[in-house]
Amino acid sequence: MTISRDELTALRQQIAARHLRPSGQRGASSARGVHHIALLSSDVERTVRFYQDLLEFPLTDMFENRDYEGSTHFFFDIGNGNALAFFDLPGLDLGPYAEVLGGLHHLAISVEPEKWQRLKAKLDEAGIEYAHIDGSSIYFRDPDGARLELICDPLGEMYGRPVF
Repeated sequence: MTISRDELTALRQQIAARHLRPSGQRGASSARGVHHIALLSSDVERTVRFYQDLLEFPLTDMFENRDYEGSTHFFFDIGNGNALAFFDLPGLDLGPYAEVLGGLHHLAISVEPEKWQRLKAKLDEAGIEYAHIDGSSIYFRDPDGARLELICDPLGEMYGRPVF
């Protein structure tokens, strides 16, 4: 069964009418924020060079993963007390990264406009391909294939529209 775009728009509007409340009428979130998002790394050194040296996200800690002996769990500071974490899983052949239904589509990280320009230039210098969308977003893949977005819109805003 194919649903038309008009039907999808109407459905989205119905859901929003039932559930979306104006900012002053929303309850407080039970969450404090993102503690960390965990991705897989097939090469710890390469991942550190990419995220710390290229994207300028400082490496903050590294220790053995409690769930898999010999595995490294390591963290990068992505601002505002949020972390991007990685595991390597030595000895397991996980194969290449694949976007799958129910999996990670992309991770969007907000950076100041002048840093966005600098990081974009560093991606160019490193020969990393990206898609430049809507003037404020660039999409590219990390060394293991995970899709990232660097967006220079402020936190809580998307393309000039408040989302909080």
